[in-house]
Amino acid sequence: MADVRIILSGLWVALMLTYLLGDVLRIFAGDFTPGEIDGEKATQWMWMLAAVAMLIPIVMVVLSLVLPYPAVRWVVIVVSIFLVLFNLAGLPYPGAYDNFLIAVGIIFNGVIVWYAWTWQAAG
Repeated sequence: MADVRIILSGLWVALMLTYLLGDVLRIFAGDFTPGEIDGEKATQWMWMLAAVAMLIPIVMVVLSLVLPYPAVRWVVIVVSIFLVLFNLAGLPYPGAYDNFLIAVGIIFNGVIVWYAWTWQAAG
């Protein structure tokens, strides 16, 4: 079986791509107005918050590979649970595809937590 660190990194990539797929579909579906977030003209701080939120899975790919055990285990669990709560706070989304992709993302987060929770370090 592959190293848990590699599996976790792959799951974080899958989660990131799921989020990006939602963004791409939202653009093609016309479910957004350029320059707005939730019907309000977006400020630079709003864009910064969006950038930070989307950067989380990318950073977790790297941290899953480089943080020492057991710190990596707890960081992965805490961040994954945070992202589930963050996504649940926005439900329901206007498009069925969005709600479906959020559900897929929550499943990915659940698998991430399961792998981290059951991880037994070698040695």
